[in-house]
Order: sequence, then C-alpha cells, then structure tokens
Amino acid sequence: MLHHYRAKMFSPVEAVESLFRRINRLNPELNAFVTLNREAALEQAEVSERNFARGTARPLEGVPVAIKDLTHTKGLRTTFGCLVYKDYIPSRDAAVVKRLKKAGAVIMGKTNTPEFGHKGTTDNRLFGPSKNPWKVSNGTGGSSGGSAAAVAAGFCPLAEGSDGGGSIRIPSSLCGVFGFKPSFGRVPSDDHPDDAFAHSVPFVSHGPIARTVSDAALMFDVIQGASDNDPYSLDPLYLSARQMLNRHKTDYRVGYTLDFGIYEVDAEIRDIFMGVLEKLRRHGAIVVPADVRMGKDLQQYVHFFNRLWMIGLAAGTKELMAEHREELSGTLISMIHRGEGASADEYIEMNRYRSYVWQMFQGLFQKFDVLISPTLAAADYAYDREGPETVNGHRIDPESDWMMTSPINLTGQPACSLPAGFTASGIPVGIQCIARKLNDIGLMQFAEWAQSVLKTNTLSSLNY
Repeated sequence: MLHHYRAKMFSPVEAVESLFRRINRLNPELNAFVTLNREAALEQAEVSERNFARGTARPLEGVPVAIKDLTHTKGLRTTFGCLVYKDYIPSRDAAVVKRLKKAGAVIMGKTNTPEFGHKGTTDNRLFGPSKNPWKVSNGTGGSSGGSAAAVAAGFCPLAEGSDGGGSIRIPSSLCGVFGFKPSFGRVPSDDHPDDAFAHSVPFVSHGPIARTVSDAALMFDVIQGASDNDPYSLDPLYLSARQMLNRHKTDYRVGYTLDFGIYEVDAEIRDIFMGVLEKLRRHGAIVVPADVRMGKDLQQYVHFFNRLWMIGLAAGTKELMAEHREELSGTLISMIHRGEGASADEYIEMNRYRSYVWQMFQGLFQKFDVLISPTLAAADYAYDREGPETVNGHRIDPESDWMMTSPINLTGQPACSLPAGFTASGIPVGIQCIARKLNDIGLMQFAEWAQSVLKTNTLSSLNY
C-alpha cells in the first residue's frame, strides 16, 4: 500500500473511502468491526495525503489499521465486549495506539472480542458473534477474532490483537492470516495502569495481525519498545524487523511436535502439518521430532492453565460481579467462579509447574532454532458454538481441548501462526512457530522464509 501511495496509484483518502465502502457492504454479515471511526479516519487520511505530497511520510503513513475492542482508544468507544461498558469512551490511547497514530496509521475502528477476552471464540451479549470470512457459518476463534476477520475480509491490511492464551494465534489460524505474538515485554501493555503487573499471569502481549509477515514486521517495528507505563516493557530493538527479513538462512534446525504429547489432532490438520514438514525439508531445513514433555495429561494441563488464568479474572471482577452480574455472560461468570478461593500455597505450586515448562522449552531451544506445531487441534465449529466439539469422532471440551497455544503464554516466548493450507470444507489451517525468548526477529525471518516455501494465499476469495 505504501508503494502505491508513493507511486500515486491511489491516495490515502481514496483507499480509506474504498475500504469503508467494503466494510459497509460486508461487515453486517461478518461482524468484524463493532465501532467505526469514519470521520476521524478520513481526517487522518487527508493529513497523510499532505505528508506524501510534502515528502514527509511516516513509517505507516495512511495505512488503515483496526484496533481490538479491549484496547483503549482516546475518544473512540471501547466496550471490552461488555454490556456494562457499552457507552465507555476512553480519555487516553493505549501505548500501541499512540505509536500507531504517531507513525501515520489511520485508525479505522474497533473490532469484536468476547467480554474481556475471556475465551478463545468471539461473541458477546453486546454485539453478537463474528463470522469467518472463508466460511460464514463458522466462527473466527478468539479473542482477537474481529481483528483477524477484518484482515482476512480485506477491510484493512493491519490489525492489532492481544494474546494471553492464544488470542492472536487462534483467530489468525482460523481466518487464514499471519498473527504474531511478540516476546513478553517487547510491546508495552498499559490498558490497566492501576494494575500494571497483572498481565504477567499468564504473559499477555499485544501484536500485529496481517496478510504477510512483511506487513506484520512493519507494524511490529512501530509498536515495540519500552513504555514508562509498563514495568515489564523492554528497551527498543535497534534493528528493524522488516529490514532484517530478507537476511534469513534456509538450513534452519526445526523441531516439531504434532500434539505437545497431550492433544488429539484432527486427521486433516495432521496431514496438512506433515505436508508442511516435508516442504520445509525439501527447501533445506533440518526437521526432526522434538521431545516435548508437558509433565501433565491434557485434562491436568487444561485445569492448571484455566485455574491460573481464572484466578486473576476472579480477582479483577469482584466489583462487576457485585454490581452488574446480570449484564455479564454465563461463560464469563462460570470462569470467574472457577477462579475463586485460591490459596498462596496453590499459587506457589502453580509457579513450580510453570517453571518446569520454562526449563523444558529452554532445553529444546539449545537444539533448535524454531519449534513448530499445528496452531489448533481442530478447526471446524459453528459461529454460535464455544468451539469444536469433536476431534476424529471423539468428544472434546470445546472451551479448551483444541487450542494448542497457551503453553507459550506460560513462558513469554515469541510465537506466531502462519497460514499453511485448508481443510476439505474450506477452513484455513495454521502452523504455530515458536522461538527462544527475545528472538522475535529470528522468528519473523523464519516465518517469512516458510511463507515463501508454503505459498499460501492469505486473503479470503469469497465473492461477497
């Protein structure tokens, strides 16, 4: 898009107007955007047009971007997907939004999310469910489902998401786009300045969703770096991720796990994943099995992660439960109850297991440059469901048993979901790529190389 602006093939105003026409036509069915920023976006586009004319264009000048409805946007409604906040207008921008604006991005609006991002599918009582652009009877995943759907539907080239258990990677896989969860601390998280330490349990990261690795790297370069409002945020990288992309190697040492030793993986996804491994080998990668040992079976692991996450949820929603319980969804209330009553001893024991997972992954990255897996164990579910209900004919818990992403939120390592193919019913399938902590650029280099090997289209071709 920036190339087109510089070549005067079309202007930022023309691009933004065209995208709003597309949104007007398709969004009523997809429900990716829940609040539009039309007037301000056109004003931003006009500023961008003048900057191109003056030769003072910034890194994201005139590029349309969507913001998840969990992220504060000054003067633009931010509901957190909750009836209680249906009319809430923040007085400040989150750090990621502030940086996007400073870089010249055009904020198109806010995208759908479940209440407070509490689950891996996207629907809420305020706006209803988002639908998958590739198959509108299906869901988008969550909790950044609106952002992933917006990119897949061609509403915008970039979108912001946040990820505390897979919330960037899950919908990116289901919507056939690239989603990047940076190392914890690379991108500041300051949506709750009165509870600045909360987003470490588990590790939560903001990150880009895009159709290509190169586009995501451009956004990552803009939003990464320390912020005074986030005690965990890291000093900025002094290398540009986008400029480093074409300096990748081909003889990557790739470890793979089909299932982390605990998940049952859908046969179609398994076959697509094994095909990916063969393509990587043919193009020079050294691909061998990784000895991933989670130390728990699936039921034990899911109980552990849910309990860890729900303890913080319960602690942070006491006032809401006391004053607005009737306005909250049943699934959110259920999760809050499951997080109540934690003891200090239980929390310490949780950290011991979390430390075990950390050490296990450190051992793997002494052997491998990258670890890959399917992003999801299953992909086919209706938009009005909580997730897939069976895998290979076996019943699973739709709330948890198909999302293979949360272990990386225990460790804070960078991870992404890269489009890898499609099921017979037309649902995209992603592979999850993981690198050692702080090796964000190395992971993006691998992802760009793998993207060139896999050659998967990342824009929905539905004829709306």
